[in-house]
Amino acid sequence: QVQLVESGGGLVQPGGSLRLSCAASGGIFSINVMGWYQQAPGKERDLVASISSGGATTYADSVKGRFTISIDNAKNTAYLQMNSLKPEDTAVYYCKANLRNVRTNGGVYYRNLEVWGQGTLVTVSS
Repeated sequence: QVQLVESGGGLVQPGGSLRLSCAASGGIFSINVMGWYQQAPGKERDLVASISSGGATTYADSVKGRFTISIDNAKNTAYLQMNSLKPEDTAVYYCKANLRNVRTNGGVYYRNLEVWGQGTLVTVSS
């Protein structure tokens, strides 16, 4: 089964930085878009940033100028560099991948597949 493995969350002081990683594995596929979402307690899951395999990016207004999303297509990995972190950035961050022409290691084919990671907690606090 294709899966996303996230890493890089943790506790950081206001003004600090963290780098999240999201690696896709479990088959052969092409990436359409990878994105990062945040979900704070009691709130909905919202898009933070997304990037296409060609490098086109989108950002939520709240993170523009502070967060940078990037992708390494050779490693099937997306990154989220988070700088100037604020307490309101505290949330569980989830990675999502929209894939095409997926052949899983088990031999199952999907023309299009959406996969979510398990989430990584980011806490910004002094």
